[in-house]
Amino acid sequence: MPVSRVIFYLPVVLLCLAPVAQARRVSTLDPVKKTYEVSRKERILTATEKGIREVIAEKYKKRYEDWKTEFLSTDFGRAQWDAYEHNSQFLLTITVSGDNSRGGGTSKYKWDEAGHLIEATVTLGSNISKGYPNPVYYPVMSSLAPGNSSYLFSGSILAAAKIAHEFGHLNRMQQTNAAVYRMQSQLIPLYNSILLSNGLNTRDPRLVSLAKQMGGTPVEIWEDREYWGEVNAMLFLRDRIGKERSQCSLFNKIREFVKLYASTYEERFAEVADARAGSCNWQ
Repeated sequence: MPVSRVIFYLPVVLLCLAPVAQARRVSTLDPVKKTYEVSRKERILTATEKGIREVIAEKYKKRYEDWKTEFLSTDFGRAQWDAYEHNSQFLLTITVSGDNSRGGGTSKYKWDEAGHLIEATVTLGSNISKGYPNPVYYPVMSSLAPGNSSYLFSGSILAAAKIAHEFGHLNRMQQTNAAVYRMQSQLIPLYNSILLSNGLNTRDPRLVSLAKQMGGTPVEIWEDREYWGEVNAMLFLRDRIGKERSQCSLFNKIREFVKLYASTYEERFAEVADARAGSCNWQ
């Protein structure tokens, strides 16, 4: 059923992958002066500004602090936060937005001339303590929904899991070749354009060639990124849910979703479950 999968998820991929190249734009061209000027909505960074910069509107500060406190309540969350807060070679900006209020995103990646990632922005929705995403690409966060396990998870745990998901994107991007990412960002819109014009024929030689260059189809690239984010969310929850019975109930639901929707990526989730001693393993 590969074609039907493309048809069903193509709108998601078009929304999530096509704009990535635009996200890196830091200036606008003045057609009269023929010079580049920094947009009023954008920020000029000082050479010494590194670590974590939290840009939170006053109306969101209380809830943001609650989410952050939950994330930092675990050794795992504190370790990941500290790694970025004390990184003298990287600037992470965290903000909260009313757009995509129950979701989040990581964007505005910037690399130095040597290819090292030096900047990124995590944008959290203003209401991430609510809303359980679809299990197809989010088998971990979806498992937190009421009725999916014997443990009743609070909204703050859901919000912290979403933060962990975004940190998973950051961690993975640290290992991603800048040239490969830029190439994918340039070719994905072309791939999608051809796919829409050829009747969704993924066997089109042009698409086969583009997929080979990119290291996968847009759907495959996107789902790989999202599943790495979910692995990080699972690591957070493994640390946060200390009671073995509750943890096993949660992991059983995650396993069910992974086997159903993400069997190709099962190994990365199984490693999280099997890494901790006890009866709660993946098998």
